[in-house]
Amino acid sequence: MLRTRTRPNWLSFRRFAAVTTASTALLMMLGVYTAATGSGLACSAQWPLCDNGLLPQTIPSFIEWFHRLVAMVVGFQILGTAAWAWRRGAKRSVKLSMTLALVVLPLQVSIGAVTVTLSGLIPNGYSVPTQAAHFVVALTIFTALTFGTLRAYDGHFRRSALERVNLALPATLVLVAFAALTSRVWGLLPYGSTAQPLFVGSTLVAIAALVATAVWVTQASHSQAPLTRLRPLVLTAAGLLVVVALLGRDLVVYTPLVRDLNALLFGLAALCIVAATWLARRVETSEQATTHGVSGD
Repeated sequence: MLRTRTRPNWLSFRRFAAVTTASTALLMMLGVYTAATGSGLACSAQWPLCDNGLLPQTIPSFIEWFHRLVAMVVGFQILGTAAWAWRRGAKRSVKLSMTLALVVLPLQVSIGAVTVTLSGLIPNGYSVPTQAAHFVVALTIFTALTFGTLRAYDGHFRRSALERVNLALPATLVLVAFAALTSRVWGLLPYGSTAQPLFVGSTLVAIAALVATAVWVTQASHSQAPLTRLRPLVLTAAGLLVVVALLGRDLVVYTPLVRDLNALLFGLAALCIVAATWLARRVETSEQATTHGVSGD
């Protein structure tokens, strides 16, 4: 008996992994929006219930309830991505990264429950350390999914690794600039329910772009030894953006000193990206000159 194919041709593992990664980023933005609107405790500090029932009764409660609903859907996406990675016999790095995201997921759910205090049983559940831990664990899941998705796309890019690096770095610089404009460093926008998700979203995409750059640098450095110097710059910029994102999540009281520190971290991250961009351009120019010289001979 022939086995029929039920999965549509357009639905590949790498596309499903990319959708899961994007959904995770959107969920984090939705979580920031929920907190920014003051809806985090709108369900009367209950979890998993809301307003003494399954369904919300007010607009703030609906925002919190919808956040939980999306979180459940994304959780099943992460489960499906990890299961699919093992079932399809993906490369080891893809399996491990997707499994890491799945293993860390219950911790994220638990911290989320603590954040809304489990029906008020945990004092000070909705606090700065809890929210910071919630964001860090979510960022770990997002980074693991990003890495796994990138590795799943190996061999499916039309451009070379060096060309991708030279496209990703300027785009990352634009994202960092946008994140800085939507942050509360300069106060150009009210740091409310609109600016905060935009700030976090642009920072997440910038971090993902830096992770992609680090992966592609590793691939390109086999033929281009100078590219190995990009990796410390790229990873340093990513680490600085993680700290910037935490400062944007009210990790500390936002005094003028903290604001200056935040601006400095933005500047250092941008400087690292500019230096990496300059170095990558030099490598590309050198490669083109060598190629033209050989063809001219």
